[in-house]
Amino acid sequence: MKTNFRGSLGALLIGILVLALGFSVAAAPFRVAVVMPSSISDLAFSQSMYDSLMAIKETMGSENFEFSYSEGMFIVADAAAAIRDYASQGYDLVIAHGSQYGSSLVEIAPDFPNTGFAWGTTVDTFVDQGINNVFAYEARSEEGGYVNGVLAAQLSKTGIIGVIGPIETGDAKLYVEGFIAGVASINADAEVKVVWTGSFSDVALASESAETLINAGADVLTGTAQMVVGAVGVARQRGALWFGTQADQTSLAPEIVAANQVYDWTGTIESMIEAIQGGTMGGTAYAITLANGGLKMTVNAEALVGPTINGIIDGTIEIEL
Repeated sequence: MKTNFRGSLGALLIGILVLALGFSVAAAPFRVAVVMPSSISDLAFSQSMYDSLMAIKETMGSENFEFSYSEGMFIVADAAAAIRDYASQGYDLVIAHGSQYGSSLVEIAPDFPNTGFAWGTTVDTFVDQGINNVFAYEARSEEGGYVNGVLAAQLSKTGIIGVIGPIETGDAKLYVEGFIAGVASINADAEVKVVWTGSFSDVALASESAETLINAGADVLTGTAQMVVGAVGVARQRGALWFGTQADQTSLAPEIVAANQVYDWTGTIESMIEAIQGGTMGGTAYAITLANGGLKMTVNAEALVGPTINGIIDGTIEIEL
């Protein structure tokens, strides 16, 4: 029996080529780019997204997932330029991590129909405007806000609690509303004083607001956005407890940060990746909640029991049996 060597060799080469191509396609990493209004180490909104993307990279592996980011993009025009640049580079998913970037996506997304875009926090995917490649995401931050409020009401001795918000919109507004509701559920007579600074990033103004609230009798403070590092510093100096949100802020002042609501966008981004890989480039709005694990609560025992321990040690607390 004769062997068709030429035909066998050709089949072998084709098989090798198919395997090689298949391997190449499978090995191409999913590429994500994110534009953020503040620093990846802000212990707030931007860091929550950065930490989530790092977690996905660790799970998927650097050979299957890579991401780039632009931080400190508080000027919307600069952010829009970065979003368009990432899309033109062929990133699979471009995340505009800030509600202020929505109008930019309306202009940019239609020019890149094969790119998935996402923005938050919002529920608007622009489908009603004929745009089909934008995802939306939000944090139901009133849930963790409520939990923080319940605990804050139980720990406040003066019954006066201060809240420092940036702009009355999005997850900041939800958080403050949930916090106030949580306080009221425990102590209807508690006075919650809210200051809206009008800025997400003005650290000095947040510090001034904290001073004003503490001078007005507040012994417990909370707030949201990257500006709160200044307020936490004031709370630490003045001995007021602090409740954080968006990221774990315990490292700023372990002795006074009582609890935190932490945003975990991992599951949301993984769902977007799965959708894009399946050919769906947008159109879905996601929400992170306590139930789905996108919102997590951390409680800092040191801040809660530290004063009691110190009081026993220095004799200011006497235990009567």
